[in-house]
Amino acid sequence: MTSLLVSPSSPAELKLVTALLKKMNTATKTLSDEEKEDLGLAMLLREAADAPKVSRAAVMRKLGRV
Repeated sequence: MTSLLVSPSSPAELKLVTALLKKMNTATKTLSDEEKEDLGLAMLLREAADAPKVSRAAVMRKLGRV
């Protein structure tokens, strides 16, 4: 299932959103700043893994070192 990441702007807003989701019987998880950073890095690594490969020779040509 698809997830939703929400960043409330204040502790009161966090409490309100959490209460609303609890009332709707929707599971919630609070992420620390470190966990959010780890998630962002994981997304970047996944994106980089899907990028096309470039040969060393092509890189050296682009750098003018051939």
